[in-house]
Amino acid sequence: MAHGLEAVDWEAPWLQPWRDPGEAIARQVAAGHSVAAALNAAHRAPKRFIAQAELPAGVAYEQHIFATGCVPTRDGLHDFFNGLAWMHFPQTKARLNALQAQQIATLGILPERGPARDALTLFDENAALLQAPDALWQALAGKDWQALFGTLRPLWEQAQLILFGHALIEKLVAPRKSITAHVYRVQAGAHSLDAMDQWLAHTLNAENLAAKPFAHLPVLGVPGWWAANAEPAFYDDPGVFRAPRSQGLQRP
Repeated sequence: MAHGLEAVDWEAPWLQPWRDPGEAIARQVAAGHSVAAALNAAHRAPKRFIAQAELPAGVAYEQHIFATGCVPTRDGLHDFFNGLAWMHFPQTKARLNALQAQQIATLGILPERGPARDALTLFDENAALLQAPDALWQALAGKDWQALFGTLRPLWEQAQLILFGHALIEKLVAPRKSITAHVYRVQAGAHSLDAMDQWLAHTLNAENLAAKPFAHLPVLGVPGWWAANAEPAFYDDPGVFRAPRSQGLQRP
């Protein structure tokens, strides 16, 4: 049983940064290995992946990773992509985990996560990383869809969008127009995944993320990512490409 991985289209443009070693690991799972075992066999992550059943009762997931270096992993798409995130962004994932553990150590396990832990989880699960000219970012932040995908469309050739959140990538295994990323602007010049990873690991903090420095982007609207968006009418959908709220977005 491939645990849903047989549905992954490795030719999808948003998966290109994840294809190596993702496609090979998926083949290992299809051959009968657990997701944890297949991830470990790749020897590409700074953590060891263990079965979810090895997480002790009453111990928070994030705290266990921080204390032991072991990532509890279920057999399925969600934790498969989480494992790939550890491989591609090891410093950022470790930073997010350390910030979560710090929040738990300070506040304990509460019925609700609180704004800082919510923001850290949101980034971990649903963030996308964007390098783009100022005009493109401003149009995205202001939800000026006509400019973003119309008059400024050629500027997307100067932009780089990398999906980070493993839940976001999981949702895109079955693409829907409404799937929306929380976009975080990355420093200009950090063009490689390694450079992005290093920059994020040194700059992310709970207070900044709790201020919600995100822009919202329906990812299938990205030029070149979905054939239907070549037609301007694709964006004439206010249920997906929503009008901006009255208050502006804080810039990261």
